[in-house]
Amino acid sequence: MDMKRDAIEGPELRKAGLLERVFRLSEHGTTVRTEMLAGLTTFLTMAYIVFINPNILADAGMPKGSVFVATCLVAALGSLIMGLYANWPVALAPGMGLNAYFTYVVVLGMGYTWQAALGAVFISGCCFLLVTLTGLRSIIVDGIPRSMRIAITVGIGLFLAIIALKNAGVVAASPATFVTIGDLHKPSTVLAVIGFIMVAVLSVRKVKGALLVSILTVTVLSFLVAGNSFGGVISMPPSIEPTLFALDIKGALSGGLLNVVLVLFLVELFDATGTLMGVATRAGLVTDGHSGRLNKALMADSASIFFGSLLGTSSTTAYLESASGVEEGGRTGLTAVTVAGLFLACLFFSPLAGSVPPYATAPALFYVACLMLHELVGLDWDDLTEVIPACVTAVLMPFTYSIATGVSFGFITYALLKLLTGRARDVKPVVWVIAAVFLFKFVETGGAH
Repeated sequence: MDMKRDAIEGPELRKAGLLERVFRLSEHGTTVRTEMLAGLTTFLTMAYIVFINPNILADAGMPKGSVFVATCLVAALGSLIMGLYANWPVALAPGMGLNAYFTYVVVLGMGYTWQAALGAVFISGCCFLLVTLTGLRSIIVDGIPRSMRIAITVGIGLFLAIIALKNAGVVAASPATFVTIGDLHKPSTVLAVIGFIMVAVLSVRKVKGALLVSILTVTVLSFLVAGNSFGGVISMPPSIEPTLFALDIKGALSGGLLNVVLVLFLVELFDATGTLMGVATRAGLVTDGHSGRLNKALMADSASIFFGSLLGTSSTTAYLESASGVEEGGRTGLTAVTVAGLFLACLFFSPLAGSVPPYATAPALFYVACLMLHELVGLDWDDLTEVIPACVTAVLMPFTYSIATGVSFGFITYALLKLLTGRARDVKPVVWVIAAVFLFKFVETGGAH
């Protein structure tokens, strides 16, 4: 009987042993099941990108089917690199906002071809790799004051909150007040509210997988009362050939696109770095802004931009939605590797993945956003030169719908306050440089784009 049990358990134990060696699960107080559940949760909260990204880039004239494949592949590749190389539970995919800038500003607004815009993404990715390889990016991160690191985390939480509320239909656009209450009679909005109450109650009761249970429950109910349609299970992926290596580097080196490269670089730098720091801090992977694996995480993020431009999509970045997986207990790269596998599966199961509506994932995102606001207790509220820039950073992220803009104004405010109150010595050199670069950018562009 024991021999039979050993024969059954042997492969499982060896498998667990391999994963233990690669991801150091016990060291991080986690298990294979917890990590894979966290990966599934993260995937479900960000799977929308495989449908939204092709729709946005199609407006730039790019083949929608090819962009769908490129989106799945770069998300899988980036998350795989993050998981295996950096061992962080952070997933990557083409960034929201960056794809809109690519289409509506660079291509439709400035009149460049999508091939030239891809070339600009490629060049910005090369710059990104360069500052990461030389250690300049980690120097920038290390130079960020503690108050600004807290502000980045809180701001990301608020940004996540407005995305969740918008997806849920709880808030809507208003010409008079910019945002207002949405239509609470819509079935999708009602389901989102129910989902949030469910995830909150289950979390208080310490039910494992609370976020995932909420997402799946709302999805099932959406078929019954919200008119959600089940589009099938399996379909063969389209060809990626139309966008593969289609970038136009020569066109990207023209005068007008050099400014685009700079903007892409700055947005990528602070969007990705801010997200990595916010999610990693929430996971307990960063202590006082430092981590032995932070440089590897930065490298994985940088490499993903480079590969994304070759495959045929806008800039790739670390995803805020990774916070939902972290909240489910994800602490190692196995979470990211799980996400990578699910994105590869999306190539063949795209109709099934598309059955999860945004309002089903919104409750989980909003719940995570609420928890991220806890970081505010770490601010020194008696020092206004630290508090005011932190508040400017956190508040402007959701109100401008841009992490990069919040960070930009935060650094400028931080430097000016320290300078004008006689505390310039408290500011590290890298902060002066960052503030000056952002100030110059706003003077040149007037804050546009």
